[in-house]
Amino acid sequence: MPDDSDSSVETAFERISAAAPRGWRVELIEGEIHVTPPANGEHEEFVSELTDQVVERRHDRSLRNYTGIGLNVPGASDTGHVVPDLVIAPKGSFDDKEEWHEPSTVLLVAEVTSTSTAERDRDKKIRGYARAGIPVYLLIDREEAEVIVYSEPSGDEYAQGPKHKIGLTVPLPAPLGFDLDTAEF
Repeated sequence: MPDDSDSSVETAFERISAAAPRGWRVELIEGEIHVTPPANGEHEEFVSELTDQVVERRHDRSLRNYTGIGLNVPGASDTGHVVPDLVIAPKGSFDDKEEWHEPSTVLLVAEVTSTSTAERDRDKKIRGYARAGIPVYLLIDREEAEVIVYSEPSGDEYAQGPKHKIGLTVPLPAPLGFDLDTAEF
């Protein structure tokens, strides 16, 4: 059962979410509310290229790409709401009217860093996605010019996290099981 501070943060989160302009993301990560402006064009080009490659190369045709989907991800408290840049899950995983979804069917989340989100993407979101048991977290770090493929979640971290320079071919683990061509970024 959440304590009163969890409840008040959730209430503030709901109010800020309701007031946020269209296109802005409001996330609740480890008890902190983060408001992010719409992404720039380069960010969206990275997300679009990633999405296209997943559609073209995935082996399991029952998987779908979701952008703008809200996930409940545990943090320092029981409450956590994130909106990854890309979510891959089986078709029908989010076939309801809910705004925030349990991540149990999610196979991969991807984040493309921006100046305003990079620190959270590199730190707090790793912990949240691992805690949620999401099998693969793909971090495309534009500032560091690298791609990190986190896999094998255990507790607050991932056992695997190989780094690859952008421009190289990056092997993605099952269930995707194909090479991501980052030269296209």
